[in-house]
Amino acid sequence: MTAAGRGAVQHEDTIVAVASPNGRGAVALVRLSGRDAFDIAGRHLRTWPTQPRVSYLCDVFDGEEKLDQSLVTLFPAPNSFTGEDTVEFSTHGGYLVPSTIVAALISSGARQALPGEFTRRAVLNGKLDILQAEAIGDLIDASSHVMQHTALSQLDGGLSRRLLSLRSDLIDLEALIAYDVDFPEEDDGPVPRQRIEQRAAQIVESLRLLLSTAPVGEVVREGAVVVIAGPPNVGKSSLFNALLGRSRAIVTEIPGTTRDALEAVIDSGKWPLRLVDTAGLRKTDDRIERLGIEVSERYLDSAHVVLACADEAKALEETTMLIARRSAAPIVAVRTKADLVPNGDKYVSAAGISVSAETGVGLQELIAAIDDALDSRHGEIVPDVPMLTRARHRQAINTALSEVEQFVQAWRSDSLPATVAAVNLRTAVSALEELIGAVDVEDVLDRVFASFCVGK
Repeated sequence: MTAAGRGAVQHEDTIVAVASPNGRGAVALVRLSGRDAFDIAGRHLRTWPTQPRVSYLCDVFDGEEKLDQSLVTLFPAPNSFTGEDTVEFSTHGGYLVPSTIVAALISSGARQALPGEFTRRAVLNGKLDILQAEAIGDLIDASSHVMQHTALSQLDGGLSRRLLSLRSDLIDLEALIAYDVDFPEEDDGPVPRQRIEQRAAQIVESLRLLLSTAPVGEVVREGAVVVIAGPPNVGKSSLFNALLGRSRAIVTEIPGTTRDALEAVIDSGKWPLRLVDTAGLRKTDDRIERLGIEVSERYLDSAHVVLACADEAKALEETTMLIARRSAAPIVAVRTKADLVPNGDKYVSAAGISVSAETGVGLQELIAAIDDALDSRHGEIVPDVPMLTRARHRQAINTALSEVEQFVQAWRSDSLPATVAAVNLRTAVSALEELIGAVDVEDVLDRVFASFCVGK
């Protein structure tokens, strides 16, 4: 059987899975979806829910053995997450209860769902597009408020609507060219070339604006890598712990304690930050410590911001210069151990931001400086503006932009027949369709007839 054949058979199956995290808890959710979902569920319920989307307290059986007392909810197609008949069992939590219910449903004809298969069916049944499906994964994985809001906006269709609008503009342009080629003498005569060029230029500008959100979107999704770097024993691990708000790194007075990089995510309120505590930068003959320093240098290469740390002014200047030779990222100079420095309460100075992991002095100012550095490098996060958050998004928009730019160049130079130049527009449309999963080759013909009353 071909891969396509296997996919078709799987799509006809009724699938089941535990839709909540495994482990000890008050409640677990078992989801059953497919054309036979109601029939399979009915074999294990003595009381059948009478109304859709209303939870009923039901005993769940496997033969004569009672498995649990659950809240059971029916979602008839197409008004369910997957677009299929769906039954959800809200069971008692733990490992055993939900797993025995899943096993009973499988014995009655269901199949264990594959990873992501419920969402995949939602896409195939037109309940979600691909971008919205990705947003569900991003929402689940969100580790910051800004990623949560971005994913919710994408799940609500914000990015999809923007792409559909651009796709519509491209199809309009295709239709305009098709009309000019096929019906040059109709109505007001040929379409002015400048009109087509202006429309194409507007689409180019819109694609560029959308593409400009990719650096911000990818940082929002993955988190900005903020590397804490500097010589040994200057308080890097203490600063890491203070910013994190809990003890995560070992803090000692022995130089070279951090032999590897520690990483943790914090939600600063603006940008999600991936803090990295690195080994002290110094020359050493210790082979293990040297490996840790090499890891630190690799993090410096990929950093979005580097915190150059030292506990006195001259060392801070030297450390900042050393890091500037190893990293192209913005550098925030941080003078640590401010509680041990006279006038340490003056935490913003020419010598950098003075902070104290012991007293918390300067930590808020440091977070603000990190946010400012990210704003300067990547642009500010604008609420409710659709963003490209994945490499796949960037690649598709890049392709569409390149194709439309080639069309504009050919159109201006009149170097290709209109029908040949329009191939670039069709490729651009296909790139957008790949992002959202919308493919309809008849759209151009539909638009020609609807817009220009051909065949009157």
